[in-house]
Amino acid sequence: QVQLVESGGGLVQPGGSLRLSCAASGSSFSIYDLGWYRQAPGKQRELVAGITTSGNTNYADSVKGRFTISRANLRNTVYLQMNSLKPEDTAVYYCNAEKTTLPSRTYWGQGTQVTVSS
Repeated sequence: QVQLVESGGGLVQPGGSLRLSCAASGSSFSIYDLGWYRQAPGKQRELVAGITTSGNTNYADSVKGRFTISRANLRNTVYLQMNSLKPEDTAVYYCNAEKTTLPSRTYWGQGTQVTVSS
């Protein structure tokens, strides 16, 4: 069992930066692929950024060059550095942990609100 707790959300002006953190409880954090998703009002949840157990990353086209995902396995934490924020980045951001080897497991955090507005 893994519990994920996000932090770092808030209100920021366009062009500003935020860093989200997701702390995981439980052991074997390093065996999970990790991701950040977001869901804006009236829209489906979408993948923002992902990082595999080996450190490979992928990003949504809308955030490439602005967001950076990283993981610190010894701290059981995954981060999302968000720069040059835009109003369209406003959403609830969720942390995700997925174990793809059998038995597979998927865990979600409770979400943290990010609002980009002047």
